[in-house]
Amino acid sequence: MRHHFTTVVHVSVVLLAVVLAGWYFRDLPWTTSRVFGAVLVVPAVSLWLLARIQLGRSFAVRAKAKELVTHGLYSKIRNPVYVFGSLFIAGLILFIGRPVWLLVLAVFVPMQVIRARKEARVLEKKFGDAYRQYRARTWF
Repeated sequence: MRHHFTTVVHVSVVLLAVVLAGWYFRDLPWTTSRVFGAVLVVPAVSLWLLARIQLGRSFAVRAKAKELVTHGLYSKIRNPVYVFGSLFIAGLILFIGRPVWLLVLAVFVPMQVIRARKEARVLEKKFGDAYRQYRARTWF
């Protein structure tokens, strides 16, 4: 039951942030950058939310090997929360009209790669060949 509550809280916080950002920045002019940002935010946040839901009780802040999630988005991408989270941040930065803040991704993305590698080691240690086979047929 706790994992369900945690998922609901994460999803709710992200949705609230998206709605508040849209409302707060509603009067900015619709530049090409802003339109591109909005077009990027909508699918990215939707896919992030789906990935977070599909991860379910396997979500952890620190690398843990509770279960090997290989269904849904995880059947194609090993780390969809990181991929779509990064795209969401990029889209949001463009939407609010601060493209120079994209430099944040120069720090954020490598941190996510390092975190993904650490998680991969933990998963490989626990699930062995099953994880190696999963890794061979998926991207990032």
